[in-house]
Amino acid sequence: MTELLIRLFIHRDSDGTASRHEYGVLAGVVGICCNILLTVFKIVTGIVTGAVSIATDAVNNLSDAVSSIVTLIGFKITGKPADREHPYGHGRAEYLTGFIIAAAVIAVALTLLKESVSNIFNPNKLDVSITTIIILVVSILIKLWMSLFYTRIAGKIDSEAMMATAVDSRSDCITTGVALIGVIVMLVWNVNIDGYAGAIVAVFVMISGFKSAQETIEPLLGRAPDKELTYRITDIALSCNEVLGVHDIRIHEYGHDIIIVSMHVEMPYSLSLTDAHRIADHIERAVTQQKLATEITIHVDPVNTDDEEMLTLRRTVSEHLMELDRRITVHDFRLIRGEHHARLVFEVLVPYDLAMDDDSIREYITGNLDGELICNITVDRE
Repeated sequence: MTELLIRLFIHRDSDGTASRHEYGVLAGVVGICCNILLTVFKIVTGIVTGAVSIATDAVNNLSDAVSSIVTLIGFKITGKPADREHPYGHGRAEYLTGFIIAAAVIAVALTLLKESVSNIFNPNKLDVSITTIIILVVSILIKLWMSLFYTRIAGKIDSEAMMATAVDSRSDCITTGVALIGVIVMLVWNVNIDGYAGAIVAVFVMISGFKSAQETIEPLLGRAPDKELTYRITDIALSCNEVLGVHDIRIHEYGHDIIIVSMHVEMPYSLSLTDAHRIADHIERAVTQQKLATEITIHVDPVNTDDEEMLTLRRTVSEHLMELDRRITVHDFRLIRGEHHARLVFEVLVPYDLAMDDDSIREYITGNLDGELICNITVDRE
């Protein structure tokens, strides 16, 4: 069914590719249609049977339909080209719509939880039948297919928002399953656990909303870059014989299609400016051609490979820092000699989880060096 929908509604270019926008629109339309259908069935069933858990699940499906509308709007905005006010495009609109959806889901869950708790103390009279069970089983099967559908679309366009929607659909299978258990218990043992089932459904919906909110907030706040992406970019740079080291890789995401990278590359100071520029251009082309980034900027750090005193000091500092934590690295190491004193200038890259503060790290380094050296130490975290 999924492949049939893709063949019918997704138009491919001459090279066989299709736009994320079209996939997003297809997912949004499918979500709206399926969730409205489920909402109508469950509202009618909830009214007829008096089951608050089914009514709760119906409202959950209604919120999913609204979420699909918001998703559709989000992909419409995301598909807009870059302009003067938004030079990096509108890709982050996908994250914003995801957050709006998550907030709506949480708000609905809180309301449903309140109603379910009230029903525990003042239970409604239930009028359930085999027909009720059939409706709920069909609802679970539809939601299961929707989860597989969203997972398939997410894999094709590498969309976190779409994958979050797939997870939400799987959660809906669980919530509807809980309502189904309440109906079966009523039919078989004539015990009304509808209020408890409704509360469980509401909690599941709430948890799903919080997880979705976290997944959409992180890229907006600026999450840590993917380690695999960082390793691949580093490997490309280090494949050049002239490159001595790579550090300070910064990756900024403006949606799925726009990834901006900046990095520092160490090269021998003896290279001409022309050669250093050529090497930096080669790295930039390799990274963009492999589609690891849309745009990359490289800052070249010259390293004096002939100054033995400076190299010895660098090894000394590195060895002491490795005793402190083997993950710490040293960069931009320079020895500036003056008439009356020498000055060391360098940067230390420290893991975020190292308990020592920046001043303590500086004191640790200077305590293991000649006291006559003046040190300008920049401590950065990664």
